[in-house]
Amino acid sequence: MSNILVTGANGQLGSELQEEVSKIASSDLHFFFTDKDTLDITDLNNIKNFISVNHIDTIINCAAYTAVDKAEDDKINANKINHLAVKYLAQVSKDQDLSFIHVSTDYVFDGVNHKPYIEDDMTNPNGIYGQTKLDAESIMLKINPVNSIIIRTSWVYSSYGANFVKTMLRLGKDKEQLGVIFDQVGTPTYAKDLAQAILEILPQLKNDNVEIYHYSNEGVCSWYDFAKTIFELSDITCQVNPIETKEYPTPAQRPHYSLLNKSKIKKDFDLIIPYWKDSLHMCLNKMQEVK
Repeated sequence: MSNILVTGANGQLGSELQEEVSKIASSDLHFFFTDKDTLDITDLNNIKNFISVNHIDTIINCAAYTAVDKAEDDKINANKINHLAVKYLAQVSKDQDLSFIHVSTDYVFDGVNHKPYIEDDMTNPNGIYGQTKLDAESIMLKINPVNSIIIRTSWVYSSYGANFVKTMLRLGKDKEQLGVIFDQVGTPTYAKDLAQAILEILPQLKNDNVEIYHYSNEGVCSWYDFAKTIFELSDITCQVNPIETKEYPTPAQRPHYSLLNKSKIKKDFDLIIPYWKDSLHMCLNKMQEVK
């Protein structure tokens, strides 16, 4: 019997994990899905008590402060959730010999690359959100619990929660035209695909030192391309106009290029990663079905 703690269970990735786990017919896996109301991961004693009472042997940390712009003025809370909580989870994992999967972000990079980022590329976050996520990576590498990995991902969306896809669907139905940024390039990640990948990785965790991996869907696009495809697949006639980042200023600077090289995670865990347009189509179909 393996007892697995999932934090941030009501977020996009956590919700997709819950759905995927519900399909698993196994008496050997027991998942504990928690949110901030059932487990305060910014409190070390709370974590220790929960793990002890429930005999946890694996942690999947999906919890994060993801309000990128708000984080610029809310550094304390962003740091608590994105950095300090990971420190506590990593320390408990180290002390009690637990496996630990932590989800990070492409925002640890500054976006000035011209080829897909590999795991060892230099990090240089542009804002508070990216910095707190990088601080978490750094402390996790320093504590170094065994059988633990960091998965960086990008542009996450789902049928759950708030995200770019849902925003475009809402605005596209209300407006005749929209301006969407074309000079930020990366790859969307369907949270369901990442959830499935995590479940495939779980039984294969066996490493002495913390490893970093990159995961997104296959392919590349701009936010403009992403929006155009959302409308085309949804039969929405709203016109999408390409605009530059400077025409849509935000408190936090976004990386202009955040394409992630996924060769390492595919090789080490024998993963097959879906193409972003195929996954988007699946997500949109699911949204349509649950209406």
